[in-house]
Amino acid sequence: MANDGTNLEILSTRSGFNSAVRQIKKTIGVVDAIGNTKNLGDTLFELGDEDLLGERAALLLRMILVDKMGYKTVSSNLKSVVAEPSALAGEFSKWKGVDLIVAYHHPEMGLLVANPKNAEELSGLGQLRKRELLVVYAGKGGAPADEACTKAAEIAASLFEGAKIKAPPALLRGNFAAGKLKKAKEVKETPKRGRKAVKAPKAPARGKARGRPHVPSPAPEAQRVAAPVVTASAPPVTAPKGPVKMTPRYAVVVQNELFHNGNVEAWKRIVASYKAKYPQLEVFIYYDGERILDINSLFKWGKVKHGSAIEFAVAGSDIKDVAKLQRYLAQGASHMFEAFLHGPVNNVLKLF
Repeated sequence: MANDGTNLEILSTRSGFNSAVRQIKKTIGVVDAIGNTKNLGDTLFELGDEDLLGERAALLLRMILVDKMGYKTVSSNLKSVVAEPSALAGEFSKWKGVDLIVAYHHPEMGLLVANPKNAEELSGLGQLRKRELLVVYAGKGGAPADEACTKAAEIAASLFEGAKIKAPPALLRGNFAAGKLKKAKEVKETPKRGRKAVKAPKAPARGKARGRPHVPSPAPEAQRVAAPVVTASAPPVTAPKGPVKMTPRYAVVVQNELFHNGNVEAWKRIVASYKAKYPQLEVFIYYDGERILDINSLFKWGKVKHGSAIEFAVAGSDIKDVAKLQRYLAQGASHMFEAFLHGPVNNVLKLF
């Protein structure tokens, strides 16, 4: 029997079959929502559905834009990058003669999809990197795509590489204007019936005081000493649904003579505390332009000294407390790192 390459193994189990059915229903819903005028990037941004992100978004791009609507595509492994991708939205918003979608393969966050006519969506691409894949889709909704669409995709790809190209007048006239976005709804987690919530054990009291001590905000530079609380588990959190974004990289200057093992442990506990409060967010750390997968690797004699800059960025939906995280990391990179080393090793500090 000839092998047609179709993988139907996922349908052999109930969970796999149900997952496939849910994906098909969501795909049909996206197709209906787009119609002939709605931008696919806007639709995915507004839905904020994790099941429609990453590789599944790639399937939608191929199925809807290429196979169904016949959009023209131009791909590029970026030879150079524009400093602020969101600044291009002002130019793309003038292109009313064509519908545009851009897909960027981010090295950390995977495939990201955006309508380049919207600055908020472009900012979600984060900082573009050289040699990463970027694909531009250009079409005219339900109408057949033409050579003007191919030209638009080529110019758009060049603009993302920092080129200075003026769009032809044919791209400026039409009905594909940038529309207003609707915010993705937040979904709160509710405990299931019949199950009692398990309370986290209280931290032991110090001296005669009872209960947990107050956790102040990070103090000014001269008195920046944390008073962390130790907790055995993270508190219940609200699980927001929304588009995945990534902050710019923020620099933390090492104030200690050397970023030694104590600073490393402080950073590990600070990041663990942040992720315990915001499990839907991810913290990325960079040094000398490269991503650091293991914070322990920063502890090398003579590598990270006083005055060196370690960068970090936060990715996810509904990003919060980045400024506080930056202040704590700055303290953890100074001689006051010991404030974060109190308490049992395996427990999480409650800093946020």
